[in-house]
Amino acid sequence: MTTYLLAGGGTAGHVNPLLAVADRLRERDPEASVLVLGTAEGLEARLVPARGYELLTIAKVPFPRRPNRAALAFPGRFRDSIATVRGIIEERGVEVVVGVGGYVSTPAYLAARRLGIPIAIHEANARPGLANRLGARFAATVGVAFEGTPLPRARLVGMPLRREIETLDPAALRGEAADLFGLDASRPVLLATGGSLGARRINRTMVESAEAVTAAGWQVLHVTGANSEVADPGVAGYRMVEYADRMDLALAIADAAVSRAGAATVCELSALGIPAVFVPYPVGNGEQRFNAAGVVAAGGAVLVDDAEFVPEWVGTNLLPMLSGSERLRAMASAAASVGFRDGTDRMVALVDEALGGAAGSSPQGA
Repeated sequence: MTTYLLAGGGTAGHVNPLLAVADRLRERDPEASVLVLGTAEGLEARLVPARGYELLTIAKVPFPRRPNRAALAFPGRFRDSIATVRGIIEERGVEVVVGVGGYVSTPAYLAARRLGIPIAIHEANARPGLANRLGARFAATVGVAFEGTPLPRARLVGMPLRREIETLDPAALRGEAADLFGLDASRPVLLATGGSLGARRINRTMVESAEAVTAAGWQVLHVTGANSEVADPGVAGYRMVEYADRMDLALAIADAAVSRAGAATVCELSALGIPAVFVPYPVGNGEQRFNAAGVVAAGGAVLVDDAEFVPEWVGTNLLPMLSGSERLRAMASAAASVGFRDGTDRMVALVDEALGGAAGSSPQGA
């Protein structure tokens, strides 16, 4: 029986691929012990136990960005975190650490290194985070979701996806999706979403463009996210929901999409061959632009700056795209050509390789 320690969390971008890998490990070997290392504050505190995994928590110790009291306390707190993880590894007989980034990954990588435990890393973003930049220096295997991600010995594996996305059959589920969202299965659907927290620019522009898009013959499924500041425009064929519990069905009925360019979103839309307009989050280190770069270069998506995504842009760019059926088919094919539906299996193969017992052939190098 193999004991795995999966480290990472904080955001859905870390937790969801971690859980996809955990599920696959448990599916193929129900006797395996799959433990998850996270914090009590991150999204993993809710999602990991709900999925049936044991969550082991350590203190959140962010790397200090400026000299202050927290910076003075950082070295001692960080050493304590490493010691805690080391104790977990020794006590639970962990044989491999699988990290996806986030606060807890760094102490997990360092503890594993000191104990001679192999490490497998997955990096979801085209611009890797600090934890994975450090861990990749001495990890046994490194998998990345996007080609060109600058990590040592990185191999392109794609994104570990939920089973319901991996196996999604849009044609078979279109009727069920239409019933759930109150849409007409015979008419095309544009999915608009800014993620679980929403995107103010996408929300506002889509509502202001509701009549123009529906007049062009399209329906809109608009997932606003939490704390939305927009009201339902009350236009026929425009369905607004705050949250989609069945995002798989939202994707099943989507013929095109407007969304942020988070790593998981880009990978899911590409894997399913859904043409997209990506509106990258304008704050941060710009990783969302890099996440979308591959599918945009392939012709499967269009990139527009947040400030430029206004109703005028919809009229001059989005509506012509939606009205061109040949263009949409070409975009769908291009998106699928750079997407992966088997990212979970590819990453699990790297975990096997790190353990020294890879099953079958490993993914091809990026």
